[in-house]
Amino acid sequence: MRSLSAQAKAESLIEALPWLTRFHGATVVIKYGGNAMTDESLKAGFAEDVVFLQHAGLRPVVVHGGGPQISSALAKLGIESTFTAGLRVTTPEAMEVVRMVLVGQVNRDIVGLVNRHGPFAVGMSGEDAHLFTAVRKHAIVDGEPVDIGQVGEIIKVDPGAVRALIDNGRIPVVSSVARGDDGQIYNVNADTAAAALAVALEAQKLIVLTDVEGLYANWPDDTDVIDQLDADELETLMPTLSSGMVPKMEACLTAVQGGVPQAHVLDGRVPHSLLLEIFTNEGIGTMVVP
Repeated sequence: MRSLSAQAKAESLIEALPWLTRFHGATVVIKYGGNAMTDESLKAGFAEDVVFLQHAGLRPVVVHGGGPQISSALAKLGIESTFTAGLRVTTPEAMEVVRMVLVGQVNRDIVGLVNRHGPFAVGMSGEDAHLFTAVRKHAIVDGEPVDIGQVGEIIKVDPGAVRALIDNGRIPVVSSVARGDDGQIYNVNADTAAAALAVALEAQKLIVLTDVEGLYANWPDDTDVIDQLDADELETLMPTLSSGMVPKMEACLTAVQGGVPQAHVLDGRVPHSLLLEIFTNEGIGTMVVP
């Protein structure tokens, strides 16, 4: 029996070979969020995967949000938090908490988990070295713009500091907070931030971890996942998608339209989903290509 399981292990290692060859030296931007970010065993597994990618010769970059953590911190402090058109209304008071949670708590947690495996991860905020510059974004309600406070739209990415870390063999872990030329700090959507960074870094892949198996062909009638589609097909589908999937699929669309060869939406609830996507012939989730 033992030789059989050893044989199976050897086969899966060999199956990874063409992918190891293909992605050696490639920059991969991973948007980390959802259950993979709150379940303890999935958190540890995610950190292992990222370190595995690093040792396998890829250059991973992690971008994260922290919606649930922000909501719970605001609730504890008794700060009311409302959503308009799917975006968190961010008052100056709420923004202080958002920044504190993303940069001081969530970012530290991820850096700590990765660094159990060696001196790899370095935490950054989108404010650092002008990585993300944003302008105030308005929500559109019934065709009219509505002010939702310090919520930003990224207009410029300066990836120099991230590049320097990658070249130094480190794994940048970036929180989705941005600065404005107006001196304001903005809360930006982490899916959008990951896509903007992937384009600026000329990454080979953008991977967005979610809490669904991928993009469903015609949800909710059936749960057939679309394995692959191109940018035009995705644009056609956009108006039919559920509100939770829109920012994720928009991020994939932005990435491939901006020159990233592949963007993926993966189920972060599956242990080691990153490795299954990158190093196996089947792959999992939904892949968007130009």
